[in-house]
This record gives sequence, C-alpha cells and structure tokens, in this order.
Amino acid sequence: MKRTINKVAVLGSGVMGAAIAAHFANAGVPVLLLDIAPKELTEEEKAKGLTLESKAVRNRIATIGLNAAKKAKPAAFFVPEYADRVSIGNFDDDLSRVKDCDWIIEAIVENLAIKQQLLKRVDEHRAPKAIVSSNTSGISIRAMSEGLSPEFRRHFLGTHFFNPPRYMRLLELIPTADTDPDVTAFIADYSDRVLGKGIVYAKDTPNFIANRIGLFGAMHGISVMTKGGYIIEEVDKITGPAIGHAKSASFRTADLAGIDTFVHVANNLYQTATDDEWRDIYVVPDFLKKMVERGMLGNKTKGGFYKKTKSAEGKDEILTIDINTLEYRPKAKINLPSLEMTKGIENTAERIKALTFGKDRVGAFLWETTSELLLYTARRIPEISDDILQIDNAMKWGFNWELGPFELWDALGLERTVERMREEGKEIPSNIARMLDGGNKSFYKKESGHTYYYDLQKGEYHKVPEQPGVIFLAALKDRNAVIKKNAGASLIDIGDGVACLEFHSKMNSIGGDTLQMMNFAIKEVAENFEGLVIGNHGENFSVGANLMLLLLEAQEQNWEEIDLMIRAFQNGTMSLRYSPKPVVVAPFGMTLGGGCEITLHADRVRASAETYIGLVEVGVGLIPGGGGTKEMVARATEGLAPGVDPFPFIKNVAEMVAMAKVATSAAEARKMGFLRTGDSITMNRARLIADAKETVLAMVREGYKAPTPRTDVIALGESALAALKLGIYLMKQGGYISEYDAYVATQLARILTGGDLSHPTKVSEQYLLDLEREVFLRLCGQRKTLERIQHTLKTGKPLRN
Repeated sequence: MKRTINKVAVLGSGVMGAAIAAHFANAGVPVLLLDIAPKELTEEEKAKGLTLESKAVRNRIATIGLNAAKKAKPAAFFVPEYADRVSIGNFDDDLSRVKDCDWIIEAIVENLAIKQQLLKRVDEHRAPKAIVSSNTSGISIRAMSEGLSPEFRRHFLGTHFFNPPRYMRLLELIPTADTDPDVTAFIADYSDRVLGKGIVYAKDTPNFIANRIGLFGAMHGISVMTKGGYIIEEVDKITGPAIGHAKSASFRTADLAGIDTFVHVANNLYQTATDDEWRDIYVVPDFLKKMVERGMLGNKTKGGFYKKTKSAEGKDEILTIDINTLEYRPKAKINLPSLEMTKGIENTAERIKALTFGKDRVGAFLWETTSELLLYTARRIPEISDDILQIDNAMKWGFNWELGPFELWDALGLERTVERMREEGKEIPSNIARMLDGGNKSFYKKESGHTYYYDLQKGEYHKVPEQPGVIFLAALKDRNAVIKKNAGASLIDIGDGVACLEFHSKMNSIGGDTLQMMNFAIKEVAENFEGLVIGNHGENFSVGANLMLLLLEAQEQNWEEIDLMIRAFQNGTMSLRYSPKPVVVAPFGMTLGGGCEITLHADRVRASAETYIGLVEVGVGLIPGGGGTKEMVARATEGLAPGVDPFPFIKNVAEMVAMAKVATSAAEARKMGFLRTGDSITMNRARLIADAKETVLAMVREGYKAPTPRTDVIALGESALAALKLGIYLMKQGGYISEYDAYVATQLARILTGGDLSHPTKVSEQYLLDLEREVFLRLCGQRKTLERIQHTLKTGKPLRN
C-alpha cells in the first residue's frame, strides 16, 4: 500500500498542538484542530446571548489555540494566510471527522489516563490504516495504547516534536513493539522530506533522548551553580555560544520553554526513571517550586529567571531573579576574562577545549558539568538508544548544540578526560573502559572521505549512513572533489555533471575572493559541466558584501578601487544571469544585501523554507549596488497588462528597499518578489543542495537556453520621482525617518525611476546598473554613511544618524 498524507488531525490546541498544526499548514497540508468543548460560559459569551450549544462557544478552546498560533512570536505560520488551511472543532461534535485524516496526532495534557480515554475514542472513528501518534514529551507510548485494538497498535507510535515545531529540527520517533515497521519508516521519510525534520529513533524510556540528556545537564548545572556560588548571568555567559550552545544558554532557554514545563519534565523523570543512578538530581529545588507557585513561569508570564521592564527613564531594562529571595535585581555585568580571550578561536571544538581545561572559574564550571554529562550519556547506551549517532543528533537538533555529547568528548580528548576523571575518583562506564582497552581513542574517525562512528555495544566502528537526497560538501571535499578553491570560496564537483560554488568566508561575506571564484565557476561550468549550484552549509547563506573592506577603501578615498569593486560585483551577478549553463542558487537563513543580489540573478532559486532574504543596504547608508535595485525594478514592471499603472509596483519596491524589509520565510519572499513563482522551496535544509542539483538537471533536460540581456525595463521618469520624493518628505516630517534616511531614500528613488528622464522610457539593464554604481559611489563619500558602516561593524546594529 502506497501511503499519502492528504489531511492531518491534531487533537489538542495548546501551545504545542496549535504550533504543530501551523507547521503542517506551512507544508501545504489541510489540518483539523480539535480541543475540548467548554463546560461554562465566559462573561463575554453571556453578554452576547450565547449558550453552551452555540458553535462559537463549543469551539472556543480550539479558536483560542489557533489565534494564539497566528499571533505567536516567532511566527508559527510562514505567512498569515496559511492559517486558512486549519479548520477547528471540538472532541464532542467533531471527533468523527478524523475518519478523513491520514495522520492523527494527539497533543493534549500530559496525563496518561486522559490520553488513554481520548485514544480509545479515536480508535472508534479512525479510518483503517490511518496513523495515530502522540506528541508526549515523556509518557510511555506502550502504556497509552494498552487495551486498544491490534490494528490501532500497529499504526500507533510516539512523535515528539520540539517547540517551536516550525524552527526546531528534531523529531523523535518512538515506535513500540507493536508498531508496524513500515509505518515508522513512512513517518520518518514523510517528516524528513515534507516537514523538514531531522529524525532520531528513541526507545520508549522516560523523556526519550533529548530531554533526558538535556534535563540532566540543566539540573546538574543548577546544582553546580548553587554549590559553586555562581550567579545566573555567569552561567548563561558560560553556557551559550562560547561552548557552541544557543544564545539563550541555560536560563533564557528555561524561560522560553516555560519554568512549569521544566519542572514537570523533572518531576516526570524522578517518578519514572527509578533505576537512574542520578535520580536524585531530578528533585526540583525549592526556588523552582516557588517560582511555579507564584506564576513566574518565564516568557509566557513575562517574568521567569529574567524579566523585561522599563527603567525610570522609560528605557527597556532586563532584571534577573535572585534565587535566594525570588526578588528581581538589576542584571549583573559579568567579567570572565577567559571568555573574552577565546572569542577569536573560531573552531568550536578548540574553543571549548581551551575553556574546559582552563584553570579559572569558567574552566571549573565547565569541567564539572561537562565531565558528568559525558559519563551520564555513556551510561544511557543502550537504555535510551543503541548508538551514539541518535544521541548526538538529538542534542544538536533539539537543543541547538553545535557538538553532540560524543562529538564533544572527542573534542576534549577521550584519553585525557578519562585519565582526569579517574584521578578525581569518578566511575568510568564499562562500555567506555572497554573501548579504551581495545585501543580505540575516539568516537568518530574519518577514512577515505567517509566518517565512521564507534558502536559502544559491539565494540567496532561502522560507517555513518549516507542519506539519499542529501549532499554534504565537506564529505565531497574529503574525497578530492574540489575543482578549485581560494580563501573565500570553493568550486566542488557534486556529481552528474553539476558543480557547486561554496562560500566559506567569515559569515559568508562577499569579497574579491568570492567574486573571483564565481567568475571562474561560470567559465569552468560553461566548458565542462551541465550546470551550477551556489550553496553552502554555513550558519547563513551570506550576510552580504565585505563592509570592512569597503570602509577601509572609503576612508582612504580610493574611489577608483571602490568603483572597480562595484563593477566586479555587477559583472559577477550579470554573468550568473546570462550564464550559458543553468545556475540555481540555494539560499537559507540570512540572505542579505549581496547574498540577496546573487539570489536575484539566478536562473532559478531553490530556497530553504527558512530563508530570511532582503536588500538591507540602506541600514548602512548605501543602496544595493550589485544589481539588486535594477533587478527589483525589472521584476516589478515586467509582465504588466497593457494600461496597468506601474507606479504602485515601483512604490512598493521603494518602500521595501528603503525600509530594509526582510522576508521572514521563503513563502513571504515569494510575495515580496525576492523569489519568483517558478522558484521552489525545500522544507529540510539538509536536502537543499541536493534539491538544487536536481533542479539544475531538470532544466538541462528541458533544453535550457540562456536568456538575453534586457533592453525593455520601464523607467518611469521625473513624475514618478517627484511622487516618491513627496512620500519621503512626508515620512521625514512625520518623524518616521531621519534627514539622512531621507537623503539615502531619495538617491534610491533616482535609480528606481531611471534618473534624469523627463518621461517614461524603456531602458537597458546596463543603464540601471550604471545608475546604481553612480549612487553607490556618491553615498560612500558621505560622512554619515561611513559612521553607519563603522557602527554596524562594531555593534551589529544599524545607526540612525
């Protein structure tokens, strides 16, 4: 039987249920969202004359959940209109509607008895072969399905999404002994391709994998903090990006998740993990219990470990809780010299190693917490997982760690750490002792371009499975697939006659090395390949041009050099546009400024669903100078029906670029014009380069023909320029923009309307490129532009001068 998912039901419209429904809607799947029917009327409902039989009342809970998802920050939906794909109802009136659903996801309160009652009702209504899963974060999947029909149990498993589902990649799958393996395999494949999830297979043990390891780390960290006299700000400074963890670190993460959720998970572990050697670490400290009792639950109550407030001067201020008094105090300034000293170490593994073995306060905290975390994790095999890959991936995808526990152990050195642990009297797990006795000194190793991991149960290395439809450039480079490289970029043969241009400068900023390699790539592909992909595995696709280099040249007034830089960038983007072979750009994450301009000039784009793209140059007092302004004018005016006024479309572009608007998803980028209707979106970023490669090959099969340079772009002339200037003036007069903002916006308007044209005229792309270059150079000579660039480079924030 070939399975498909045409419709999904989500049972429970709380924070997780509604967010799961939103993510299915993002994937284009119709969703039925159900919750309980209320037993009492609200005062507002009484005032409206409604009764308990009124549909609005009966669906109130689901309505509230859906509305919360619509207002969620960060946004749960790619674009607001995707919420229309979700219909609502209640368990009493609408549970029979699940018969039309191919996948039914239970996401109600974490109570075994209540879940069993609902699943029994679902068993009565579901269609044969329909898959049912529970989104529980730790309740036994087997226990939930006890007493239900054999057919139900064959189609039942745990699917633990991480919050928020749109952004967190991890999905833990927890099949039972009764689950049909084909069902598990289907859900894994579907969730990977359609929902963009990273799949980890967990055993039906308390809190599964990620929460089991993550909560141990958090609770043990609190214990070390209190015993060592550390304060909250110190711990968050130590446990954030410095060690490859999320910016929210430890306590900000707890605020995001909810202190009540944190406490619930800890209580659940204490009650269920009765054989855990560290069971007592899950006893919730009194200060956490009191925080929950007082409603200090984190972001959801606007006060947890941190609280945002206003100072006496009306400025935003962050306060921190004192765990001894539960009173808020001003946030402390932390001075930990080793963190500053190691900032320059870009390699995460080397930085963590330097910090952990340091002889200071940071090193003491990291060694004590990390050493016990590593030992604890090793003891969880085979209890929670049979192999280290599942655990490492769970922590990377579920908690945003750059290194999983066993990757971290390799970074610190297995022999060195075990020797120190033994000196300190720590008990070494038998599987680790056997591993070292066998002469195996690392959990991972590379041979002939392939990665192998150590099997702690079998005592041997296995090749890390290569996932079909996924291309890892690093693995290809290990196999000598590099055609040419320099400091900024590499050209790599990714097979089947397709090459990939990979950026790898700092933050993937675009400089001379990048452009040089881009020009080489176009020529090389034209002669020896079928097509080109531009993509990489960095944190972001590209944050734009190298501002530091530009600033240095401007400060030295090297105008000819800057002119050559702009010409080189424009020539590079235009060579992409008119390449004799198809070019597909694969953007993801931040795709800003020059990164956006490269994307705009591709034959086709294969974008990650989470692509945040925009022309943001005005934030540093500049305009898009690599063809971005030209391209947005061309896109805004092409294909308009005869008689349609182009000005509203140009005005929209002017507002978007002048306000440095950035799309918050690839779907929104399509609405804004950064993507075309023919461009495709990939939900799973890991598949992006492979999908882009397939797009190239499809274009080849279709008989690709390079486009010809345009000479028919509509430039509206002085009347449109005057209208745009009026809008800029009104914005300045209203206090919405500064005087210099108005100056930059006016320079932008000149390009968008064609400069000194007395009437609407059809112009060439080169005409607009020349205007771009002229304006860009003029702005580089302005003192306030240089001040903006300096401020952004120093602080990462725009300056309004």
